[in-house]
Amino acid sequence: MRLLICYASTEGQTRRICRFCAEQVVARGDSVEMLPVGEAGEIDLAPFDAAILAGSIHVGKLQGGLADFAATHAGALNRMPTLFLVVSLAIAGGDPGDRAELDRIAADFADKAGWTPGQVAHVAGAFRFTEYNFFEALAMRWIAHRKGQDVDPHEDTEFTDWAALAEVIREWPGE
Repeated sequence: MRLLICYASTEGQTRRICRFCAEQVVARGDSVEMLPVGEAGEIDLAPFDAAILAGSIHVGKLQGGLADFAATHAGALNRMPTLFLVVSLAIAGGDPGDRAELDRIAADFADKAGWTPGQVAHVAGAFRFTEYNFFEALAMRWIAHRKGQDVDPHEDTEFTDWAALAEVIREWPGE
């Protein structure tokens, strides 16, 4: 199988998640082309058997470049097995209200693009304090405090459950 992984990453955690997914797919004997959405350009999806699109939620929405890619290629994406990885910090808290909001954001994204993902998986992200400017760090500390999370603003804190993500990739019917 030839798989495309196209992603948008703001602080780098989504890129890390996609690299992990690529390693899992290669380990099972398939080939992968992994592209940041900004480098995907006018890529032809015809040579690919399946695709993973991944982006992270910031201020209630996913990256615009990923939305443009999904809308441009919706027809091709709808004809192949697809997995939509939605990365957020909110999913790490396990709050049902947060989960419902994340589901709504993902559904709205796909609906606006005209794409129906074969599967949607929510993946916990990370606090990337080493990547934030002063105001971003302040906002992220406030978010963590609001959710009752104790974080060190001088260190990155990762919430991604790598074993659960490996299971998603292992069970994903993109083969």
